[in-house]
Amino acid sequence: MVDLLDAFDASWAEFDHRVHRVGQDQWQDATPCEAWTVRDLVGHLVREHLWAPWLLRGATLEEVGGRFDGDLLDDDPVVAWERAAARSQAAFHRPEALDGVVHTSAGPSPTTEYGWQMTTDLTVHAWDLDRGIEGGEPLDDELTATVYEQVAPQAAEWRASGLFDEPVPVPESASAEDRLVALLGRQP
Repeated sequence: MVDLLDAFDASWAEFDHRVHRVGQDQWQDATPCEAWTVRDLVGHLVREHLWAPWLLRGATLEEVGGRFDGDLLDDDPVVAWERAAARSQAAFHRPEALDGVVHTSAGPSPTTEYGWQMTTDLTVHAWDLDRGIEGGEPLDDELTATVYEQVAPQAAEWRASGLFDEPVPVPESASAEDRLVALLGRQP
């Protein structure tokens, strides 16, 4: 699986599946992201996926402004996720969506790099969400191997920017999922 859109769709499906498994009494439960509850984690992804269509159309951070600040989940986090995710997925699949540049807080970036960042975020946060709701479901092996291959060369740079914690050691025999989450500072 080296195609970005295939990986994006697979990661999207992994996260989406887990959002739909959150029990009503689990929204305030902790996740491996120390500062985030299950609700906070889903809110983070909702925000990112509301931004995506704007960024993929070439909007600057200033043009998007604060329209996605605050609590975007209202009384139904699942519906908020579904709406944001559908718009994002459509935006990524728009013809030529991955042929340009997006404006991010790190500066202008190729849309393909942004796509891999979003794919990575969906994948690792699907893992986080699964742990938060005690789901116990492994991520797709092909997806985690693909994301690992994409992230490994730039993991140190992302870590330096504060996106992830220091890597956690794992044995060489570790699964692709364990290697990926450990690379991104999570204890498998």
